[in-house]
Amino acid sequence: MPDWQAEAIILSVRPHGEGSAIVSVLTADYGRHAGLVRGGVSAKMRGVMQPGNRVRISWRARLSEQLGQMQVELIQSIPALLLDSPLRLSGVASMCALLDDALPERESQPALYEGSAALLELIVLDDDNAGWIEGYVRWELGLLAAVGYRLDLARCVASGQTNDLAYVSPKSGGAVAQYQAGSFASRMLALPTFLGGVACAKHDWIAGLDLTGHFLSKRVFAAYNLDLPAQRKRLADMVDSRYNGR
Repeated sequence: MPDWQAEAIILSVRPHGEGSAIVSVLTADYGRHAGLVRGGVSAKMRGVMQPGNRVRISWRARLSEQLGQMQVELIQSIPALLLDSPLRLSGVASMCALLDDALPERESQPALYEGSAALLELIVLDDDNAGWIEGYVRWELGLLAAVGYRLDLARCVASGQTNDLAYVSPKSGGAVAQYQAGSFASRMLALPTFLGGVACAKHDWIAGLDLTGHFLSKRVFAAYNLDLPAQRKRLADMVDSRYNGR
């Protein structure tokens, strides 16, 4: 009978039958993995079964290809620490939704798991919203790389130069130097200064979310005829409303 134990991040919880839940989690060694939790929607488990929570999972099934059953033990309740911060809560919700919808099932994701755990820690610690959004954008770049769409932001796709970078080609995902864009500049995505851009006309965090959101939408979700998750759109809207014009 196959079984394993691992630390995990809860990504989604769906009621199933009478009182049970199908829970999707991210682990380092087993990737995105689902399982049935008996009593998962009970009042006793409500605080545990929240997307973003860090938990310890025990999974077992009669056959490896089956859904299997999970036992869940809480390590850290992330959303409970952010109840007074809608923006940070939105960041956690967006992270979980993207992982749940973009990753293939049961493929090892050690780097992405470590990056996701680090992002959660950053969001919790950054109680004045001073920089976690920059970390979040970098995390989305890591997610893109994990699913096969690494962006090249270190050199100009047209000239190969590594200085004066200002844009990103919406087609190739490569950086473009400020004076190489020419008449196509208006069609380019802005490269935020924290990613090496020298002439970003938008607020850095808005530009960063626009950049990663474009490639998530066009290269990841469009392949499955899906739109960006609503949680990701809500995060972008909240950041735009708060920082546009600053």
